[in-house]
Amino acid sequence: MILLQGGDFLMGAEDPEGIPEDGEGPKRQVRLRPFSIGAFAVTNAQFEGFVADTEYKTTAERIGWSHVFHMLLHPAKRKAITDVPAETPWWYPVEDACWKRPEGVGSTLDGRGNHPVVHVSWWDASAYCEWSGTTLPTEAQWEFAARGGHTSKFPWGDTLTPDGVHRCNVWQGRFPGQNTAEDGFVGTAPVDAFAPNDFGLFNVVGNVWEWCKDQFSCDYHTITSNRDPVYVGNHETKSARGGSFLCHHSYCSRYRLGARVGNAAGTTCSNLGFRVALS
Repeated sequence: MILLQGGDFLMGAEDPEGIPEDGEGPKRQVRLRPFSIGAFAVTNAQFEGFVADTEYKTTAERIGWSHVFHMLLHPAKRKAITDVPAETPWWYPVEDACWKRPEGVGSTLDGRGNHPVVHVSWWDASAYCEWSGTTLPTEAQWEFAARGGHTSKFPWGDTLTPDGVHRCNVWQGRFPGQNTAEDGFVGTAPVDAFAPNDFGLFNVVGNVWEWCKDQFSCDYHTITSNRDPVYVGNHETKSARGGSFLCHHSYCSRYRLGARVGNAAGTTCSNLGFRVALS
């Protein structure tokens, strides 16, 4: 955990490539009290410790399936799955896929102990927090920490690959069928891959989406306080931040620090994880 002293920062985004319907702006000055936040997303090894101690069953384990990105599946397994959603044909509903079997039957966590845990719902992440004596970060805490004291699009500046150097795990090529993996990864990367930001946080951009405490609203920046904002509504759409290994300018430019997305609290998939905080 990294202790941050809080203070004032410019929150939100008004980028030309932004997504207005996500409620990325307007930008505004926000003040936060001190808090701590994980330097890394929660790993498979850490989540395994939680499950071993509590015998917790995740949402995906209880319902018996989860969404897996098509390029992570063996062609034979892809061919056997016929109920692929027409609007997002790159997401395959895979029987028995869950945090410990990320690609379903036959897959394991071998070699991925230091990768971020995925296939965890907002409820699963919250249960881990309760066990560990932490919380999910609010959107404001997440963005303050991810920015590392800067106002740029990314922790290192406004260019995604400065001097041609990859600084995060996102998509290269043509989404969704061609990934050149120039950054070294097709799926998730270890949580300590790439350099940290100036506050010492790793992989706040790309790799996996990270659940936040807030319920999602496209009006977030106009209905929440400028001091320690958090939105608690009466619906089950929750906020997530940071983008993932699937983000690409042609499809999902939400790898920017001010970008945000909402998912149903029970959503589980190959690119959705979390990190913890402590107020």
